[in-house]
Amino acid sequence: MKELAGIMRAAAEVEQFCLSQRWRFCFIGGVAVQRWGMPRFTQDVDVTLLTGLGVEERFIDTLLKAFEGRVRNARQFAIEQRVLLARTAGGVDLDFSLGAFPFEESSIERATAWKLSDMASLTTCSAEDLLIHKIFASRDRDWGDVESILARQHGRLDLAHVRRELPALLELKDDSESFPRFERLVMDVQRRLDGK
Repeated sequence: MKELAGIMRAAAEVEQFCLSQRWRFCFIGGVAVQRWGMPRFTQDVDVTLLTGLGVEERFIDTLLKAFEGRVRNARQFAIEQRVLLARTAGGVDLDFSLGAFPFEESSIERATAWKLSDMASLTTCSAEDLLIHKIFASRDRDWGDVESILARQHGRLDLAHVRRELPALLELKDDSESFPRFERLVMDVQRRLDGK
């Protein structure tokens, strides 16, 4: 189990590396939850890196020169699965999602800097896009994060954006249950926080 401070240092290392390459990217997953939801322990750093289609190998090869692959044949795995599983020299796991779809590109365009200190900031996806990522992943932990984001950002979220983007993504995996579950959570959190 790695301390959160170590995870955030690893994220700052990734931030600087991606900036040095002039890549378009943003943090998603547990790092972004620290900004938008209820802070919790996270074991890895999740990044969406905009590669487009057809030139992924250039990005993969550059990353594997800087970070160690953490599975056998990490390069081939990344090409086939569009996720590079890597690790920092300090032992923090990194998941680079190789983005190419319109939602991934627009999510990166909407990403903003989160200032951690005078020396470091991280580029994270918006709270709304994090909700979409979490609902799409739809694990128990993700639903806990969805609820925490709805609660912490109550009254500040553009839920219309989530409702526009989410149905088409859920349709890709034939998921008819997550959207109604999201709407129920919105209502539950609203009732709880508004005292109704």
